[in-house]
Amino acid sequence: MVKMKKIIAIILLCFSALLPGSALAQTYYFSLDRETVHVFWNEDGSASIDYVFVFSNDDFASPIDFVDVGLPNSNFDQGTIFADVNGVKVTNISASDYQGEGDSGVAVALSSYAIQPGETGQVHVFIGNVRRVLREDSEDKNYASAVFSPTWFGSQFVYGSTNLSVTYHFPPGVKPEEPRWHAPPSGWASQPKTGFDDQGRIIYTWANLSANGYTQYLFGASFPKQYVPASAIVKPNIFDLLGISADDLLGLFFCLGFVGIFGFSIVASIRSVTRRKLQYLPPKIAIEGHGIKRGLTAIEAAILMEQPLDKILTMILFAVIKKGAASVAVRDPLKLDITSPLPEDLQPYETKFLEAFSKGPSERRSDLQDLMVDLVKTVSTKMKGFSRKETLAYYRDIVQRAWGQVEAADTPEVRGQKFDEVMEWTMLDREYDDRTRRVFTGPIFVPTWWGRYDPTYTHRPTSAPTSLPAGGGISLPHLPGSDFAASIVNGVQNFSGNVIGNLSDFTSKVTNKTNPVPVSTSSGRSFGGGGGGGCACACACAGCACACAGGGR
Repeated sequence: MVKMKKIIAIILLCFSALLPGSALAQTYYFSLDRETVHVFWNEDGSASIDYVFVFSNDDFASPIDFVDVGLPNSNFDQGTIFADVNGVKVTNISASDYQGEGDSGVAVALSSYAIQPGETGQVHVFIGNVRRVLREDSEDKNYASAVFSPTWFGSQFVYGSTNLSVTYHFPPGVKPEEPRWHAPPSGWASQPKTGFDDQGRIIYTWANLSANGYTQYLFGASFPKQYVPASAIVKPNIFDLLGISADDLLGLFFCLGFVGIFGFSIVASIRSVTRRKLQYLPPKIAIEGHGIKRGLTAIEAAILMEQPLDKILTMILFAVIKKGAASVAVRDPLKLDITSPLPEDLQPYETKFLEAFSKGPSERRSDLQDLMVDLVKTVSTKMKGFSRKETLAYYRDIVQRAWGQVEAADTPEVRGQKFDEVMEWTMLDREYDDRTRRVFTGPIFVPTWWGRYDPTYTHRPTSAPTSLPAGGGISLPHLPGSDFAASIVNGVQNFSGNVIGNLSDFTSKVTNKTNPVPVSTSSGRSFGGGGGGGCACACACAGCACACAGGGR
């Protein structure tokens, strides 16, 4: 396809040379090898935008003597705009010469530093002050919405792939758990990379090595309004809400054709948000490194697998009971008798778990949420530099081997012993409930700590006590297999109902701190604040709100 475009461009160039006055004709044709954009959302509510373009001019094209840079709107201070070519400052920057698709932007004249045919050059443009770029988040009035679309160029001028990255720098003071990213463009990673810049500001970075220079991409995020002046947040007018321009009502008819698709997108977005409320891993835990992270506890592995939080808390409950740190006093509602002094071999999350159970229901629920947030952060730190994919495969294999040991046991005694040894790993099986019921059917010799978990159970030894093989000499308590399986499985449900309440609400409060739920821009959450200025570019039903950018050369 690229070769065909080049052939067509050469033919047109040769043909134009035969026409009168063709000596002055310009034929732009280039690849945009890299476009790096930094958008600084400032504490005064304005935006500063830093562009770096790397162009490779085609051998048969005209010199690249101008670069059009689209801006979000016309509320920019031209005195704050600076540019250089290959590190050499250029000063001819004009809004009146802008020929991009949007209504607002500037043309940067490269003058004697024009990129000649067959050459590669870097153009750097910094726009220091653009105002009226923030809108109120339509789903949370306490948040400001920032949507940006970086400059792109006409498909008749640019070919090939582009290494495109867009980085948001949030206002000073914004905390890591506060921003919320919006749904990314199609074909991009589901969530941005997060971190801090050299000023300590929170950053989100979207990157795609296989983007292109002729497509409009929209990126969005929201942050608490408290970090910018209230006057800096633009309230949408009726035309913004309808997604059309006040000067171009014809766009309304264009949008009507997309009503069906728009409505479908809203439904899909709502469903996506609901799913994401249960996805509490932060973006950085999904960044692939190399090798397997060994040494995680079963509970830490459960975090990595994003197991339901009620199951993970039940696993912690079993862990502290097995270690003799607590026993169940009442199962409904759940109350614990905590051992004093505590055993020395407790994990930090086990200690916090017990501390939470020394408080009232409301404080306990809040402390358990904080416990889970800390546990997610701990696992995230431990996974730094390791491959999540390889590590997940490693621990899933451990789960299957654990079940294999239980299922291969020849006698109820051995089966009970093996299950006691690997119980926490078997709980990581996605089919844990059904598998437990299938495996434990006959008489079950339960672990010796079972009485600390089930206060209604009274150990009544059999008439002929059975000892473990290999001379263990320990008489094991026993239950019908169905009762044992039901007690284990129902433990998770009881924990959810009696302690944390609604699982979705509980997990959502954890997610809001570890992985804020992204909301699609197609849902109408934000209006305005993009990379360029007009609606000459078709922005689907976002109208001028998408703040198109464009360049004709």
